[in-house]
Amino acid sequence: MNILLEAFQQSFHLVFNFDKDLFEILFLSLRVSLVSLLLSCLIGLPLGTILAIKNFWFRDSILIIFNTMMGLPPVVVGLIVYIIISRSGPLGWMGILYTPTAMIIAQMILIIPIIVSLSAQIIEEIQLEYKNLFKSLVISSQDAVKAYLFDARYSILTVMLAGFGRAISEVGAVIIVGGNIDHLTRVMTTSIALETSKGNLSLALALGIILLLIALTVNFLLIRLKITAKRKSYV
Repeated sequence: MNILLEAFQQSFHLVFNFDKDLFEILFLSLRVSLVSLLLSCLIGLPLGTILAIKNFWFRDSILIIFNTMMGLPPVVVGLIVYIIISRSGPLGWMGILYTPTAMIIAQMILIIPIIVSLSAQIIEEIQLEYKNLFKSLVISSQDAVKAYLFDARYSILTVMLAGFGRAISEVGAVIIVGGNIDHLTRVMTTSIALETSKGNLSLALALGIILLLIALTVNFLLIRLKITAKRKSYV
């Protein structure tokens, strides 16, 4: 018990004294996760919108694939990315294995299915509500899409936060393609696993506290956005 209390005291000391190593890991984690989220949204939101408003013969199959990919095991994603970007892989010439770029690619593969599937579901529901109205008003497809996205803005933000939560808490894929290299690819989740195995509970707990605070913040924002969306729907 004394060892645990001492570890907690040291962890709070590291947090409140802005320990250099601790915040280096934090900033790298945030940078990798935010870049992954941004790129995933740039790909996933347009694709999800197209799948929601366009009706073509293999549309349902694509949606099923993306829905299935939402449950991809992270270690499998990490293994696939590793094989592709390793020296003997088809993209080995790029030399991005064990870099933040490789971690971003792995996280994108995990986030994009979430963005595509959930945004397609949201836009499809809104389209069913406004489709006949827009037809009667002779609204162009481009203007209709803008209206759908604007009306779904709070729900889409919720989807983005869900994607960020998936990215920031990821460990299996990023440790395979990133290698958990100190001062280069060491993020919060991989650092917690490493420091715990080394017996450095103070740093592991400090990182765990920050990770919990980020998770609580994301969940709080999700709840607030859902409440705001409900209020807007009643106006």
